[in-house]
Amino acid sequence: MINIVGKTKYAYIFSVIVTVLSILSLFFWGLKYDIDFTGGTRMVIKFANEIPAKDEITGLLSEMNLNSLTLQNSENNSMVVRYASEDDKTNVDVWAKINEKYTDATQSSVDFFNSSVSGELKSKSINALVLAIMAIMAYIAWAFRKVSRPVESWKYGAGAVIALAHDILITTGVFSLLGHFYGIEIGIPFIAALLTILGFSVHDTIVVYDRTRENLLRSSSKTPFPEVVNQSLNETLVRSINTSLTVIITLLAMYIFGGVSIKYFALALLVGVGFGTYSSIFIATALLVTSYELTLKYKK
Repeated sequence: MINIVGKTKYAYIFSVIVTVLSILSLFFWGLKYDIDFTGGTRMVIKFANEIPAKDEITGLLSEMNLNSLTLQNSENNSMVVRYASEDDKTNVDVWAKINEKYTDATQSSVDFFNSSVSGELKSKSINALVLAIMAIMAYIAWAFRKVSRPVESWKYGAGAVIALAHDILITTGVFSLLGHFYGIEIGIPFIAALLTILGFSVHDTIVVYDRTRENLLRSSSKTPFPEVVNQSLNETLVRSINTSLTVIITLLAMYIFGGVSIKYFALALLVGVGFGTYSSIFIATALLVTSYELTLKYKK
């Protein structure tokens, strides 16, 4: 049997270092937002024949220095051009540049993302994350209400939430670095990825918690709590790793072969699922043991 609980100190040190680095990156560099959160234009252009290569359109528009320019192929020989500008003149110039070279192209639609609406969207996204975390904590505390020995049920929820915050902070920290050094922007798909990470990570944590509950109910009251937790971790370790590996392999395929619109969504999930698996094994349950040991210490 692997002494996973015995590695708690090293896990804490690693997690604190990575989390602090993520917070510092967010503090100094922040996140680079796309037009979902900053406002901009979405222009759909339909081509009579084949859709031109994205590099051709990017090169054509390069001299205009458009911020947050992204191109995405769509159905019916259409391409979606997105950039951070709500100025009518800019939109006319973009269309003129494209139409000059591709005379058979037609402009299907032009939609504007107002910056105030985008700000509201950002606020709602943050609220969604906070509410999801609070709901998860409340549910876990309720689900483990019958297990009060030797750790109170609410501490299961608290441990899960700390692990979730750990996963979310590290994922956003990674994208803060990518935004600063490589110009990678985040939008609504990134928020969807964070919510997915919450669901996956807490699912993995609950599996370990549930096995801990079963072993607590079956074991003698004289069996040390850290021993019960370590046994539970070992019993669920292979399942957790195998489940995560199947997800990671799928996400790698999405990242390598997927388009731009899904590439960074898959990358966010890769980071989150990887650290979510780690935190479920080394952080969430370790916090229960740490809480138990601190309670014993204060009782003495």
